[in-house]
Amino acid sequence: MTKLRHIDGLNTARFVTFSCFHRYHLLRNAGVIEDFLAVVDEIRNARGLLLYGYVIMPNHIHLVLWPPNDLQLGRVIGELKSRAARRILARVRLERLFLIDRLLHGTGEKTSVSFWQRRCYDHNCRTPETVREKIEYCHDNPVVRKLVSEPGQWQWSSYNWYIGKRDVPIRIDTFEY
Repeated sequence: MTKLRHIDGLNTARFVTFSCFHRYHLLRNAGVIEDFLAVVDEIRNARGLLLYGYVIMPNHIHLVLWPPNDLQLGRVIGELKSRAARRILARVRLERLFLIDRLLHGTGEKTSVSFWQRRCYDHNCRTPETVREKIEYCHDNPVVRKLVSEPGQWQWSSYNWYIGKRDVPIRIDTFEY
């Protein structure tokens, strides 16, 4: 398996994508999504990240972030995925939201549970136009996937923040363009 390179230190926004284990639709429950966003907010505040945009789809997530220049984003995304998975899996076990057996992998004594696919994709946004394009991509994704007919109907994206609504799941660091 080839190693995906994450190029840090370019002082650019980053478009990050990662998926649920086997691309299962694990992000359908409001509590699960709220748990994920709470971890995003915790890590954003602890690491000094700016969050410019996001969308949470049933089986994957897109984030548009601006990390501090000295931050290794791949490690932070790993921390985000790990902390979010622990919190989400605790909820899943408590509320019996779905069968955890679907998330098992390995054999014998080495069996473990995974909520996320192992890797993530990230793209350095080198121009303000690219940042804007990635934010709009996030907002359009639920429409393209035919989950809603207009971006504002999808609760789990930064779209409503950008149109002035403040009763939203997570505060956005508005990207001025």
